[in-house]
Amino acid sequence: MDPRTKARQVAMQALFQLDVQGEGLLSDLDDFFKENAPEDAVRKLAIDWTRGTWANLPACDELIAGAALKWKLSRLSQVDKSILRLAVYQLKFCLDIPPKVTINEAIEIAKKFGTDKSPGFVNGVLDGILKKLQPAITVKPVPSEPVPSEVEGVEGDEK
Repeated sequence: MDPRTKARQVAMQALFQLDVQGEGLLSDLDDFFKENAPEDAVRKLAIDWTRGTWANLPACDELIAGAALKWKLSRLSQVDKSILRLAVYQLKFCLDIPPKVTINEAIEIAKKFGTDKSPGFVNGVLDGILKKLQPAITVKPVPSEPVPSEVEGVEGDEK
C-alpha cells in the first residue's frame, strides 16, 4: 500500500476516535499511531494530518456544512465526517497535494470504511467544496490572427 494512502487511513481513524471520545484523546494517540503506522514516514504524515485537521476543525466543518446540502453536520455518519474533514483539510491547507488525488483517496477510504452510499456522498460534497475553494479561472480570448512567436519580447507556445 502506498505510504500516503496508509497515512490517510490512519489519520481518518484517529479523527474518528477524536470525534467519538473528544479532544482529550489527542495526547493519547501516540500508541495508536505507533501500532497502526509503524513506518516513520507514514506515522509522521498521519500525525501531521490528524493534528492539522483537528486544529482547523471549525474551518473544515464550515465548508462541509455549506456543501452537504440537506444534511446537518451532526447527522452525518462519524466515518463520513472523518473522511470529509481530512479531505477538506488537505484541499484547503495542503496545497502540495493535487485536489484530484485528495478526492480520489477520500472516495477509496469511503469505499473501505463507509457504507455503500458513502463514496458517492463524499465525492459530491468534496466536489462542491473544491468548486468553492478554487479561484475563478480567467479564460484568455483566442486571438483572431496567429501571433508570430518571434516578436521581440513575446514568447509563443513551444512546438
